[in-house]
Amino acid sequence: RAMASTSRVLDLLDTEIGIVEGDTSLDSVRGEIEFSDVEFSYPNREVVLNDVDLTVSAGKTVGLVGSTGSGKTTLVRLLLRFHDPDSGTVTLDGHDVRELTLDSLRGSIALVSQTTTLFPGSVRENVRYGDPEADEVAVIEAARIAEALSFIEELPDGWDTDIGEGGHRLSGGQRQRIAIARAVLKDAPVLVLDEATSNVDNETEAALKRSIERISVGRTTLIIAHRLSTVRNADVIAVIGDGVISEMGTHEELLESSGLYSRLWAVQTGEVSA
Repeated sequence: RAMASTSRVLDLLDTEIGIVEGDTSLDSVRGEIEFSDVEFSYPNREVVLNDVDLTVSAGKTVGLVGSTGSGKTTLVRLLLRFHDPDSGTVTLDGHDVRELTLDSLRGSIALVSQTTTLFPGSVRENVRYGDPEADEVAVIEAARIAEALSFIEELPDGWDTDIGEGGHRLSGGQRQRIAIARAVLKDAPVLVLDEATSNVDNETEAALKRSIERISVGRTTLIIAHRLSTVRNADVIAVIGDGVISEMGTHEELLESSGLYSRLWAVQTGEVSA
């Protein structure tokens, strides 16, 4: 058994690193993001993205919507360099992300995903994970902005409450607010929200939307959502379907175009049945 385990460990050590970081470090980041002629497919699967072009201006909020499997989350994975595109480029402030150090790239981006990663320990420790050097005042202010302060103070031990493995002692909405507080504390110039309101009730979604509106001010924000109400107030909404961006515009413009977005909106608002 030991020899079999050793063999697996050695095989892992011999595996070539798929993502090789660059050597450019950015001193300051404006937050301008551009996807140019991006094509991507996962191994042994059909093409996910096909010649995608998308520019996100610094400080603007862009909503990404589309059906499941359309490639919305894949765009974020390419931005964070969890994968590299098969062709085309992804740039941050004009720099190809493949040229940047991973610390510089990922340190410039705060991610709140649908699956929140929390650790055994106190609420305070989980929020401070966004910036381990932050002082108590900054931690509390981040929780206030994320509308998490009220429920934290009502926990049995307040900030010192042990939330358990994966935060199982908190509700789904509470876990998401902790994740948003963590992103606020990180104070990165780029904020990515990947289905951050998909698993919560309507009241919690409304609270999370208020938090998102606060923290997106002055920073580049990408919001991936199935609930179109989450992206309604975005500066631009991009609709992804069949691996391409099929529509772009504001909420009002997309409703007038009578395309996929307007049909999805009609279904979600109950104007028509699915």
